[in-house]
Amino acid sequence: QVQLVESGGGLVQAGGSLRLSCAASGRSFSSYVMGWFRQAPGKEREFVARISWTGVTTYYADSVKGRFTISRDNAKNTVYLQMNSLKPEDTAVYYCAAGRVAGRVADDFGSWGQGTQVTVSS
Repeated sequence: QVQLVESGGGLVQAGGSLRLSCAASGRSFSSYVMGWFRQAPGKEREFVARISWTGVTTYYADSVKGRFTISRDNAKNTVYLQMNSLKPEDTAVYYCAAGRVAGRVADDFGSWGQGTQVTVSS
């Protein structure tokens, strides 16, 4: 198991940028696939991005491709989500997750953070 704590959320105007961080504690962070999900009010949790344990392979939801970048620093046990050109529809609670498979659904990830709120105003 790995424990995850997100930070970096906040209020930003449309077109702006934010960088989310997810700090992990526990063993073997570098062996986990890391992902970001988000959940808007009244909606299901949705996949945003994932990154392989090496950091070489990334995958994005179509809705964020070209605007968001996921990265990781295994020496710091941290994964990041750089969000550019933000839109009001990006408003959600963003969750960091760790898993053992390169999945795109919540059930593929066994460890979750508490979430950080991102609000994009128009």
